[in-house]
Amino acid sequence: MRASTTSGGSWIRPLRDSARRSRAHLVCFPFAGGSASYFHSLASSLEPDISVLGVQYPGRQDRRHEPLIEDIGLLADEICEALLPWETRPLALFGHSMGSVVAFEVARRLARDDRRVPLALFASGRRAPSCHRDQSSYADDDDSIIANLRWLGGTDPALLDDDEMTRLIVPVIRGDYRAIATYRAPTTEAVLDVPIVAMTGDRDPSVSFEEADAWRQHTARSFEIKVLAGGHFFVHEHIVEIAGYVRHVLSERNVGG
Repeated sequence: MRASTTSGGSWIRPLRDSARRSRAHLVCFPFAGGSASYFHSLASSLEPDISVLGVQYPGRQDRRHEPLIEDIGLLADEICEALLPWETRPLALFGHSMGSVVAFEVARRLARDDRRVPLALFASGRRAPSCHRDQSSYADDDDSIIANLRWLGGTDPALLDDDEMTRLIVPVIRGDYRAIATYRAPTTEAVLDVPIVAMTGDRDPSVSFEEADAWRQHTARSFEIKVLAGGHFFVHEHIVEIAGYVRHVLSERNVGG
């Protein structure tokens, strides 16, 4: 076990000063190529009762010199260890795109190890683990990765036209794409005893309504699906609304209301 994992410092980033005073933590898992800072706006909308803990995967920003982890299961293992110091408060999990699958795997491990069961799982911008698409070609070469980023939207086209910037971001995204392309949902223990809220953009090219709705197969508790206007990165357009969903669901668990 690495020291940084034990302390949680490298992996878990409190995005507001209220983290130690809040009634619950919302642990947020970023998309492929994304970072913990993506969730700053959500943190602002939820404080002080609910604090946001952003997960920082290795290989990006201040962790850019660390090797990438190109396996969803290994990512989930590391994050579970890093969350140990934060389990003094109830936890809920929020993932966007690839982050939804990582959050799902973290929830499975918390249950397996008799740890604190998450209050809820918010799965945003991602088809259910049981819905597989072949994504292996996305990581074939730099041009394929950049083309896929353009297809998804949400990335400044000027950034994608900048050779220096793409040299920095493409290797990180390739590693994340490899992780998600090789991920397969477990054939057993794929149902959580945790409420799930699936969120999807009505113009997201990577997720159909049926694929988002299939998250209901992965919970033995309540399930809701929210369809919001927008493409794959609809989250930043609906921060206040999404924060309201989070507050409502957690208030039903007597937290954050």
